[in-house]
Amino acid sequence: MRGELKDPLGPIYTDADELLGQSGSPLIAVGDIVTYHLLLGHTRPAVALVDGKTKREAVTAEVRDAIDTGAFDHHVRVRNPAGTLTAGLLEELRAALDRATAGEGQSTVIEVTEGEEDLAALPALAVAPDDAGVVYGQPDEGMVLATVDDEAREGVWDLLERMDGDIERVRDLLGA
Repeated sequence: MRGELKDPLGPIYTDADELLGQSGSPLIAVGDIVTYHLLLGHTRPAVALVDGKTKREAVTAEVRDAIDTGAFDHHVRVRNPAGTLTAGLLEELRAALDRATAGEGQSTVIEVTEGEEDLAALPALAVAPDDAGVVYGQPDEGMVLATVDDEAREGVWDLLERMDGDIERVRDLLGA
């Protein structure tokens, strides 16, 4: 499925301001560099998923510090080995979305301390509310903005169902 996962799930932007002009709410960022650029654009994502790396290399201190400086109301840590979606990541994603949309409007950064956050855009798209924006990096091209709607959800659930694992448990953990 590697080839399918490389196809962007929405338009690609190289300018954060242009992307922000098109994004819905809440805004979910997947990746350190995407999160950094949104914060530089004075936009705090409702949920950000980071792992301290970009292209498998450690991010710069500037990027790390921008994300770690208390920019978010909540900071949680999870393990999520490469190429997987763990129960811990899915549970924290669901909790973060609940905090962001339950009238409290609280933001959360989910830090993957061991592994990577790369696949997290899929469950985010599967369960975020209509018109939410899920932003993730497309290596060497820019930032992808995927807008949540029924068609996006169906496509993501199709991908998730074809992956190895217990899809019913995934649905249960995400409250879907």
